[in-house]
Amino acid sequence: MEPLRVGLVGAGPWARLLHGPMLARHPAVELAGIWARRSAAAGELAAALHTAAFEDLDALFGSCEAVAFCVPPDVQVELGVRAAAEGKALLLEKPPALDVAGAERLAAAVAEAGVGSQLVLTWRYAPAVRTLLNEVHARGGVGGRVQFVNGAMRGGPFATPWRLAHGPLLDLGPHAIDALDAALGPVLDVRAHGRFDRWVGLLLDHEGGAHSEVSLSCSVAMAPGRAELEVYTDDARLHVDTSNLFDDALLDTVVDELVVTARTGRHPLDAAHGLRLQRMLARALEQLR
Repeated sequence: MEPLRVGLVGAGPWARLLHGPMLARHPAVELAGIWARRSAAAGELAAALHTAAFEDLDALFGSCEAVAFCVPPDVQVELGVRAAAEGKALLLEKPPALDVAGAERLAAAVAEAGVGSQLVLTWRYAPAVRTLLNEVHARGGVGGRVQFVNGAMRGGPFATPWRLAHGPLLDLGPHAIDALDAALGPVLDVRAHGRFDRWVGLLLDHEGGAHSEVSLSCSVAMAPGRAELEVYTDDARLHVDTSNLFDDALLDTVVDELVVTARTGRHPLDAAHGLRLQRMLARALEQLR
């Protein structure tokens, strides 16, 4: 089978550190090229990854079968809708949008075009997390907890305008809610407290009667940060340190599944799932504000 041709949109920190190298090194993918709003950044990254830099976004779309996005959520909506209309499969960052209306637009565009979509909810691709989920499903979960605390918004490459404006809930919350939703059953209700820009606590009620808690902050002066997923069954504690998940196995799994998503049009972590998460985030954010 011919390699899947993937175009990369964005040339910021995440594209340089994760998406670009992840796509360029995978044998089942050909990195067709890179487009970014800053053409100089696109050119620099393209040179490092031995691919082409595009100044015209439509030309990039014309050169590939799938598009990977490393741009702010509101930009992802606008460009993702365009890519879906061109028949391209989408590899999406979380959150899919800044608000529910944007996530609805993106999910509707994907559904209308009949293309595959896949969210990079990185925890869900990690072997350790998948092992935990299999075990809790076999045993039956009672409750769980996620803690995700770091100092990313105090400065550095990830203290970006959209993160500073919307706080840890939109940045870290998708990972936490998605992992607990997968472990303990669909989240039915969320209750939030704290400050949206400093520390956010969530209480989640799950279908089937399980309950869980989430603590989120990007403003704590600690290095490295702390991130963990903990789930309890009637007779066991299941735990994963999610602060050190990034390895070749995780990244290869993301791309392995993107190839299947592009060819079949299906993935469980699709734009429709992203819309579900966005609605929960919006419910929590309304309570905080």
